[in-house]
Amino acid sequence: MSGDSDLVIEEAFRRAQKAHNNKAKLVASLKNRYNKLEDKTEFHEEFIRCLKYAMIIYTREPAVENVIDFVTKFAASFETPVNENAEEEEEEDENEFLNFLFNFLLESHGANSHAVRFRVCQLVNKLLGSLSENAQIDDDLCDRIHDAMLIRVTDKYPNVRIQAALAMSRLQDPSNFDCPTIKAYMLLLENDSNPEVRRAVLSCIAPSATTLHKIYKRTRDVKEKVRKLAYQVLAEKVHIRALSIAQRVSLLHEGLSDSADSVKEVVKTDLLPAWLHMQQGDVLQLLHRLDVENCAETAVTTLQAIFSMATSPDDLLQNGVRLDERKLIPVDSLTCENVLYWRALCEFVKNKGNEGEELLEQLLPEAAIFAEYLYSYLKSITQLSEEQRADMTQLEMVMTQEYIGQQLILLVGCLDISEEGGRKRMVAVLQDILLMPNTPTSLIGLLVEKLIGIVRDDAQKIQMVAEIISDVREPILPISEPVDENEKRRKQVKLAEVRVQIMEAKQTLEECISCQDFSRAAELKDSISQLEALKNQLFLEASQPADNIKEQRVEKSDPKTLLKCLTMCAELFKQMNIKRGICPTMNALIESLILPGVSNPNPAVRNMAVICLGTAALHSKDLANTHLVLLLQITQLDEPKIRISALRALIDQLLLNGLNILQDKPAPVSQDDSNGQPEHQAEEEGTIQSILKMLSEFLDSEVLHIHYIIGYTILELCHHYGLELEKRCIDVFLQTNQECVEESFLPTLRTLFNAPVTSPLSEVDASNVAELFVELTRPSALVKPAAVQAVSVHDSLAVRVCNEILRDISAPEVRVYCKTLSWLEINSEPGPANIMIIVTLISCVLQEVKDKHCIRIIEKLCNQLNGDSCSKSAGNQDTTLQNLDDNNGGQKKASTAKNGKKASKAELSSDESDDENVPEEPPSVRPSRRAKMAAVDKTKQDLTALMNQEANGS
Repeated sequence: MSGDSDLVIEEAFRRAQKAHNNKAKLVASLKNRYNKLEDKTEFHEEFIRCLKYAMIIYTREPAVENVIDFVTKFAASFETPVNENAEEEEEEDENEFLNFLFNFLLESHGANSHAVRFRVCQLVNKLLGSLSENAQIDDDLCDRIHDAMLIRVTDKYPNVRIQAALAMSRLQDPSNFDCPTIKAYMLLLENDSNPEVRRAVLSCIAPSATTLHKIYKRTRDVKEKVRKLAYQVLAEKVHIRALSIAQRVSLLHEGLSDSADSVKEVVKTDLLPAWLHMQQGDVLQLLHRLDVENCAETAVTTLQAIFSMATSPDDLLQNGVRLDERKLIPVDSLTCENVLYWRALCEFVKNKGNEGEELLEQLLPEAAIFAEYLYSYLKSITQLSEEQRADMTQLEMVMTQEYIGQQLILLVGCLDISEEGGRKRMVAVLQDILLMPNTPTSLIGLLVEKLIGIVRDDAQKIQMVAEIISDVREPILPISEPVDENEKRRKQVKLAEVRVQIMEAKQTLEECISCQDFSRAAELKDSISQLEALKNQLFLEASQPADNIKEQRVEKSDPKTLLKCLTMCAELFKQMNIKRGICPTMNALIESLILPGVSNPNPAVRNMAVICLGTAALHSKDLANTHLVLLLQITQLDEPKIRISALRALIDQLLLNGLNILQDKPAPVSQDDSNGQPEHQAEEEGTIQSILKMLSEFLDSEVLHIHYIIGYTILELCHHYGLELEKRCIDVFLQTNQECVEESFLPTLRTLFNAPVTSPLSEVDASNVAELFVELTRPSALVKPAAVQAVSVHDSLAVRVCNEILRDISAPEVRVYCKTLSWLEINSEPGPANIMIIVTLISCVLQEVKDKHCIRIIEKLCNQLNGDSCSKSAGNQDTTLQNLDDNNGGQKKASTAKNGKKASKAELSSDESDDENVPEEPPSVRPSRRAKMAAVDKTKQDLTALMNQEANGS
């Protein structure tokens, strides 16, 4: 090639570095020069020579990025359209440069320089992205690109992995379950530690049945940007029908309650509008897709987000429910979706305060009208028998009715009850609903809550609920009283006599007619008529029930009635202020209803009674002390659900009244204050220790939920009573559960070792955790070391750790296990200790381990164990000298151990380094403004200097 041509290529690269130059003209000029050449070899070599200057720079300099874009456009200009009618030879000539460039990049992707690998993947990504949708590439070349990028997605540098992942976006096949690109993408999403890599994969992975779950899991990523992009991908590329109901609810619940405002905003502005668009803007249809009966709170939060995006009040009224002239939804048109929308909209408008008063008047009627509406619906709820409850269709219908009723009851809180007439009518209706026998038990608590919220006087609240409970438990029923048998017999005899008289009178009447005695016949006819009337009256009296009906109060003790009454009682105690105390009416409810319910054979009744007792105990410390033993017994003996309720009641007492709740007796006043105060303190210490020991014993329960409650309780107690209680909790646990700590040692370390890089556990130092376990179980640090010396936890840990090392000598965690062995306080006393077994296992470890650092640690441990056994078997005659030697030796050993520990840490850090000497950074000094500008100018790379230097050297 002539020198003139060389200047053209180099000059094109020089101009391409400047952003203001028109790259299209440069591409056209250079391509024109390329087409005129018969031998393209020298052009290819010169082009690659100029390109290499850009490929060795790793930083994203503007000049370098401009050159990369220029190369991409120039190479893409050689693409031949598929529909062009040309011969194969001409197509090959046109694609010659493109194939040449791809071959060069694929040969360079394994370079030692990470900058070259990065630029190769970047160019491949841009080249594939610049090709048209129907572009065709040789199959062999495509396979080579695919294989090279699969290697580069596992590169050490994140930027290389990002570009490789982006480059493979057009090489994936979502319909192929065994597509290697899809598998590589899913592996990166799960395991890559760099959030930018995960974001890059999310941006280019194709959603399918295989990848959807992986994309969904990224909405729970630890990084905010990854979660945000995952929601954007789901909004843009995934249809709502492709997600299960649980996934839809989870996305909305977690997205709208995310700690990052940007994620919440994406859910509001991207995900929700996209889902609404798929439902043609129908909000009720979207609610139907969420199954609002099982996720009411999430659905309300979703509706609040939709309402907040409305631009005007008319938008809220148009997209929602249709109200009639009474401002009510017709009963026949009530559904779970429209009643929830109605309730959420009313709550949203009411929270606006004075701004929403006018709109709220258009959404809700007066209190009296709504009260009649609520009563009519709740009265129509179907009652199912035990046989009908076996039919799932009927059961679902009733559950739907109860859900609608629940939402209507919640709407009571949005009504304007300032008007006296409407408020009284609402109170009367709520009372009537509570007295109805067909009112579902699931709605009782909510009804009582709304009733108590309307009534203002506390004494009136208690009296009203107590009267309702009394009427429900002892309703007025018609009672029949039996009639005297003699009276009944007398009426029957009289009726028979009348019938005989009628027969005789009729016979006499016939005789009078035959004798033509018409006056006598007329008298007999009147007499027969009177007897017939008397017979009919006696017959009616005889046919009526024999019992007299009277109204009388009858006490009901069936489980349904008791559960209904206890639910009202529990809600009453919850709503009342605990500072008010226990009034006589409440005390009567406890004695007559709650305490008998604790011993009821029905589990549901028993559980509700325990809840009532625990809630009532919060109002009075004396009541709590009286029934504390009963609650303790229930936590040990009853069914799991009831035990949990009793345990929650005890925990509430500890949080409210303190840890000295068991000290119901005042401490005796001593004449000597110096002696009395320590005794009182010792008694308090013993009480706290007993409570904490009692709580720790619950950890042995088979019910897993109890473990969660106890753990949460201890955290709450520590939060309330400070660090001193936390120390006591840990002390009690460690003194009584050393074996538990030992059992959890290896599982904990395995969890840390096997944690994926995306998990926060991967950032935890396993060596520090192992050292913590060793210190927590150190025999010399326990309160009673003599009691545990015979069976030391460290001896057992030594055996476990040695076996774990021998299980896989080449594992990377062997170093941590070897360091753990050096920290253990192994008992070398002869007798019951397993010193010989430990020495044998450590010798086996020493023979198998190949790592030099581990060998030094194990050798030191072997010498220490052998030296201790020899010194203890030899003995000395002089006791004083022996004590002095032991003391001096102990000090030296302690200092040696400390120095050895520091040295081992230094050796470990040096062994684990990357063999790079990193100089210590000097103290930073804030540069001046002129220095900053000079530094910025230096960072602006210019390839011209490098190209000139190469030209001068040649």
